[in-house]
Amino acid sequence: MRGPLGAVLERYPLSDGTTEDGGIIRHNRKCRDVAFLVIFIAFWVAMIVNSSFGFNQGNPLRLTYGLDYKGNVCGDKHAHPGLHQLELKYWLNPNQVYQSGVKDSQFELSNARSICLLDCPTPLEDSLSWVCDYPEGDMHLSMDDWIDRNYDYYEILTSEMKNASLQLQGPCYPVIFPSVNVYWSCQYIVRASNASLRHWKQMGGVDIEEDIIVDKSIHSFINSRSSVLKRYMADIGKAWPVLIVCGGLLPLFLSVVWLLMIRYFVAAMPWITVAFFNILIITVTVFYYLKAGWIGNDAISPIIGDHDPYIHVFGRELNHLRAAAILMTFIMVLSILTSIAIVRRILMGTSVLKVAAKVIGEVQALIIFPVIPFSILAIFYMVWISAALHLFSSGQVVQNNCNTNCCAYDLLSEKVNCDHCCGYSIRYTPHIAVAIFFHLFGCYWATKFFIACSSTVIAGSVASYYWTRGETLSEVPVLPVFDSMKRLIRYSLGSVALGSLIVSFVESIRFILESFRRKLKVAETTPDSWFGKMIAITGKSFCRSSAIATELIMNNILRLVRVNVIGDVILFLGKLFVSLSSAVFGFLVLDTHKYSSGHNKLSSPLLPVLVCWTLGYVVATLFFAVVEMSIDTLILSFCQDSEEHEGTAQFAPLLLMETLNEQNDMQRLTQ
Repeated sequence: MRGPLGAVLERYPLSDGTTEDGGIIRHNRKCRDVAFLVIFIAFWVAMIVNSSFGFNQGNPLRLTYGLDYKGNVCGDKHAHPGLHQLELKYWLNPNQVYQSGVKDSQFELSNARSICLLDCPTPLEDSLSWVCDYPEGDMHLSMDDWIDRNYDYYEILTSEMKNASLQLQGPCYPVIFPSVNVYWSCQYIVRASNASLRHWKQMGGVDIEEDIIVDKSIHSFINSRSSVLKRYMADIGKAWPVLIVCGGLLPLFLSVVWLLMIRYFVAAMPWITVAFFNILIITVTVFYYLKAGWIGNDAISPIIGDHDPYIHVFGRELNHLRAAAILMTFIMVLSILTSIAIVRRILMGTSVLKVAAKVIGEVQALIIFPVIPFSILAIFYMVWISAALHLFSSGQVVQNNCNTNCCAYDLLSEKVNCDHCCGYSIRYTPHIAVAIFFHLFGCYWATKFFIACSSTVIAGSVASYYWTRGETLSEVPVLPVFDSMKRLIRYSLGSVALGSLIVSFVESIRFILESFRRKLKVAETTPDSWFGKMIAITGKSFCRSSAIATELIMNNILRLVRVNVIGDVILFLGKLFVSLSSAVFGFLVLDTHKYSSGHNKLSSPLLPVLVCWTLGYVVATLFFAVVEMSIDTLILSFCQDSEEHEGTAQFAPLLLMETLNEQNDMQRLTQ
């Protein structure tokens, strides 16, 4: 083991030859890891270019609405003809839908003739109703008139057009099946009226009495994996006010309240945190059970708007919610058992929290400081989410390659045309997938970077507080937080960029390659946050600070484990308390009429609630770092101080001395 750390920490002698106490903070620092700061800046430039591609090529409407047979996005007012408010996709010819569902058929549903409507048509009981193609050419009907006529202008067609329509070639097509709005597509319900069936057979329609392929074909299209993923992304766009309030402002308020209560009611906060945490995790689990339909009759429905209560349509989203409910059940049971296990040790954590409360009381700017990184992250997340929606919708609309026979009457050419039967699809090239993954990793790295910067500033402020305790009050920095911010910006941004990159890269690899988790568990024994504290304390590079932190931890491992573990558990439960509160309120808001029916109906509350939970946890991490970093920085400084002075800390506050005294710890452990 190495000797005292004085040489490593570079204490500089004064003019009279003595060593300056507290020089660990005020010594002449240098810019460290500058190359990695340049890499980080280049990364931001790449993020801007990548996002610009999404904004230029993407159209978030594609995530919600389908394409018509001309390649227009339903609801797009700039389409030709204009499709403003015509958001529902409807397949005109059930024969083509049937053909797309037949096994070994070469015909695909994307090639079936589809148009955009305001609502799903319904067949008449005693006569035949029609839905006609967009009014173009010599029809002399406006889109508004076409809608007012319930999309029907069969009676004003010429004899030739009527004959083509009776042969299921348009421009008008019979409404045979009732349909219902399922995620902005008209899902056929195979329950035709007698009049419709009679006319359908006369026109040469397929036998639908014993086969429900027309139903299954559309249902499979609507519930494909790509369609579900697009709907989930669209849910994020629709729920953006909920994300701002429940994922940003609410955890901000709760985190500040939690810090103030730690400051003034530190003895009661561990018990309050544990109690509220368990209440909230039970509440979230119950909400999942409600939306999964296992409790009550409030299960999510894929049908949008009013519909026949006897019509039941199921989607993948319901299965995902049920899987989430099962997962939350296991997490809830594990959390409750863990809470019971730590109840007897909460007093040990309280003694550590008292030290942090004292620091917050003396360096009061620490409570306000996290608002700065919170504001920066809030702006970043809003731009990032908008760019993500555009990236996910940045595929190119192209016409399919097909050799099928799907002749249809063309109103512009005034004849049946068999040359342009192929429909349109959105084609995603491999570079879009790469851009999306880069965008996701960029968010993760940027989040880690801002959190690390915030933690480094807090650690530097607390280190200043610790190492100036032996000096006169006039030498204590008036605003240690701002002094620490200046040191970070001037000297340590490169080290923070390197550290956050390494942590982001390693954790991303661990997430993707789950099979290697056990091999990487060794890295978990030394928390990455310790390195940021040593960067703030010593001003060294990331690698050098890591080495110093590792040696200090190894030399004082028993002391750290005895004192800090329970405190970290309480803080972790506090973060979960704030994030779970965000999830609960997110559930409550998303369960209102605005998001459960009508235009803004979500396909599932699952992803918006998870995003609220994640954002709440990030916000709580920023604010709880005030307590967490205070504790950890004081402990590291105490360990350094002890090694510098042959086992007796010279700068430690009295309360910290009492908390870290080995005899008191042994007595507490025995009790």
